[in-house]
Amino acid sequence: MFIASNRYFMQKGEDLLLEIKILSSGCRRSKALAKEVYDVAAGLDREIKVEVIEKMDEILEYNILRMPGLVIDGKLMTSGKVPSKSEIKKWIQEIPEI
Repeated sequence: MFIASNRYFMQKGEDLLLEIKILSSGCRRSKALAKEVYDVAAGLDREIKVEVIEKMDEILEYNILRMPGLVIDGKLMTSGKVPSKSEIKKWIQEIPEI
């Protein structure tokens, strides 16, 4: 279950163990990536915070030139494309739970 508050979406829980950032220009692909991430995160038994970043100065901190970008646990996983749900799920599952 996700709880929406401004630009933050999170699964139920107090201590967030995994942070995902979607670097977005608001384009169709950025929206598609956000939907894929929300769908995957909702299906996992993990506490996850998903944040959509649209401020260019924050996006440029990740040194990407093409959007959307996907950052999982502080690491840029992809930019310029929308990965499949199975890819996103695999990347999330590779991050050990604390």
